[in-house]
This record gives sequence, structure tokens and C-alpha cells, in this order.
Amino acid sequence: AAQRDSVVFRTPVTPVLKRMHRVAQKLNPGMKVEFRNGFQGAVFAGEQEDLEEIVGNLLENAGKWGKSRILMRLGMKNGARKRFEILIEDDGPGIAPDKIEEALKRGRRVDETKPGTGLGLAIVQDTVREYDGELHLGRGALGGLAVSVVLPLVED
Repeated sequence: AAQRDSVVFRTPVTPVLKRMHRVAQKLNPGMKVEFRNGFQGAVFAGEQEDLEEIVGNLLENAGKWGKSRILMRLGMKNGARKRFEILIEDDGPGIAPDKIEEALKRGRRVDETKPGTGLGLAIVQDTVREYDGELHLGRGALGGLAVSVVLPLVED
């Protein structure tokens, strides 16, 4: 990500998310894992590995905490700048609003009942920031955690 100013990266988003969706299905055989694509032509202005790191960490968390369902959606983000949004949510316990800031700190875990290092969300946050993106955590429609990641599109 640090090299993004010197080289123009172009990563088609749909193929990455389809592949990550298949992996999540294999890793979570007892869960319904859905991918809804509302923006077929999205091209990330960044490195494929960074997009995979972001989505992989979020899907891993959803698989760890969700009870029976994970939903990943891709859409266009309206606004002054060209952006796209990936929303990943699950039907698990979620994170209390007053614990979200703590959950984003490197090495911190708000619930230690499941294995983990407490690095995943911090890595996601750092990578999203490198691209001048946005990261939002909250309660989702499925009842668990919903994580919105907004990243830049390639501008032609």
C-alpha cells in the first residue's frame, strides 16, 4: 500500500471476492455463506494482496463468531469520490458499541472465549487507512457484527 503513489494498481474486485467467498464456504461448512454482488465492474485502486488481507481477516472473524450465517456484499458507495463498499456481517453476538474502539487496537481482544491474536481488525484498519479508506463496525441486519469497508475505485 505504501507504494500506491508511485505505481498505479488495478485490482478487479469481483474475482477476488468470489475466490474469498469459496474459501469461506470451505472453511465454514456448517454455515450459510452468501456473496451478493451489486457492483460487477468495481476495480480497486490498490494491490490485490491488500484487498485479500482485508477481506480474509473479516471473513475469518465472521466465521469464528457467526452462528450459522455470513453475508458479504459488494456495492458502489455514493459520494464525491469514487469508492466501493464491501460489507461483511454475521449472525453472532457482535461487538458492543462501547467496545468497538478497544477491538480495533492491536493485540486487544474484547472476548477471549475463541482463539485469536487480536491482530485481525487492527491489520484491516491499518490497511484501509493506507488507502485513505473508511472502516465502520456496528450491528448488522443479521444481528451480529457488520463491518463496512470503503475503498477507492480506479478512476479512468
